[in-house]
Amino acid sequence: MSTVHTEIVTPAGKVYAGDVHMVSVRATSGEMGILPRHMPIVAPLEIAMVRLKHEDEQTVDYAAVHGGFIQVAPDQITILSEAAEMKDQIDVERAQRAQAEAQEALNTLHESSKGYHEALLKLKRSELRLKVAALRDPVKQG
Repeated sequence: MSTVHTEIVTPAGKVYAGDVHMVSVRATSGEMGILPRHMPIVAPLEIAMVRLKHEDEQTVDYAAVHGGFIQVAPDQITILSEAAEMKDQIDVERAQRAQAEAQEALNTLHESSKGYHEALLKLKRSELRLKVAALRDPVKQG
């Protein structure tokens, strides 16, 4: 089985760098599964989870990626995002507070009012963080 070097990069620096067998992302056009030697592509990403499947097929790393772009070359995959966190880096208490604050703001704002869109994005980001943090690591067979 082959691998492809993959990096997740934010303005604060690299969040992830490693060789993986498959990268799964949600682009604005839909779900994408990328294997080594994939044709070159650039696609905008949704606020969604990224799955990084390793060569042993049992190990998967998860990241919460808050939009951005994926750039694919046959030997390199780069995800560029304003913010991204690996599963083990997520502060669950902070995400829960952000979720409560965003929900409270959405309950008081009208869809057309200033700040509604920002509160909705904050809610999506906090829910993503909580979803990724709650994932269980795959159990190895054998």
